[in-house]
Amino acid sequence: MRGSVWVLTGTLVLASSGAVAASVVETSAGPMRIELVATGLEEPWGLGFLPDGMFLITEREGALKLFAAPGAEPVQVSGLPEVYAEGQGGLLDILVPRDFAQSREIWLSYSLPQGRGAGTALGRAVLSGDGTRLEGFEPVFISPEGGRGGRHFGSRVVEAVDGTIFLAVGDRGTGPDGLEAQDPMRAEGKIIHLNRDGSPATVLPGTLPGVHSLGHRNPQGMALDVQGGLWVVEHGAQGGDELNRVEAGRNYGWPVIAYGEDYGGGQIGEGQAKPGMEQPVFYWDPSIAPSGLAFYSGALVSAWAGDVFTGSLKFDYVSRLNPDNGYAEERISSPETGRVRDVVEAPDGSIWFLSVYDGAAYRMAPVK
Repeated sequence: MRGSVWVLTGTLVLASSGAVAASVVETSAGPMRIELVATGLEEPWGLGFLPDGMFLITEREGALKLFAAPGAEPVQVSGLPEVYAEGQGGLLDILVPRDFAQSREIWLSYSLPQGRGAGTALGRAVLSGDGTRLEGFEPVFISPEGGRGGRHFGSRVVEAVDGTIFLAVGDRGTGPDGLEAQDPMRAEGKIIHLNRDGSPATVLPGTLPGVHSLGHRNPQGMALDVQGGLWVVEHGAQGGDELNRVEAGRNYGWPVIAYGEDYGGGQIGEGQAKPGMEQPVFYWDPSIAPSGLAFYSGALVSAWAGDVFTGSLKFDYVSRLNPDNGYAEERISSPETGRVRDVVEAPDGSIWFLSVYDGAAYRMAPVK
């Protein structure tokens, strides 16, 4: 379970220049070409693909940009909600539902100003035919109570196999002494499950309607595996970042149990285990600050089929975990992998990631 089984770090072996900036990195599956597909971004956060080859990228300060193709000049999309762009808050994740060709719906998670604080929110709108604006944006879910400060909003959005929507909500940074993540009637530190009309898709006795699981700290990656199961990666405190398989009604422990320690030292809660609380499938110690999550289909790299990809905000690499080998970790590192915020498999089977340091999006695929 622990993240120290073995580590293979990718090595940059070639850089090239030309119409498309690119480099080549060695990996366990052979050389991969990493090429620039979008640049000039201000703290990119979420990435979504449209069925016609276009793609959308959110910027935390509150902008949404549409790219017609890799390397194209972006279109600034209007019609966005007001966001609380402080600390870790702002315009966050984006979801393009599978029925976009018919519905043209776009879903966005964001931090919403609430009095003297802010809370995690989720909303949807229709993308105009020319791609320049969101029409009829409406909030679908708003955390009932906003916390103060700019930490731990979450907040990834995933469409389930049945078309319902999952939203990851952070604990708002209240620390080991705050038990909001354990309070079933609060939204903080929860995975929220909604129908497309915003009604709760999970209803558990004695819980806020929509709460699917509890005891999460700061989930900044969420994805379905190849069988449709839901997973998250979440930040620990000082050590103890976790990969969790999420199931309805389960309690994932924060801040009662944790594999990290409190900032400045000291045990968090009651230790590392407690009856009735789930253990992570895998954890990192020291923390890597994981963000973004993808389960790879194997479309272009069959050796990686079913493997788990996430970005490291702290150590500047793309992490690949191999479930068939005890979740052994390969660290794919190159000059482009600076503070990786999101990792997504593209429709063609390539792996795309967002670099906060570069303000850029990159595409990784086998060298041909």
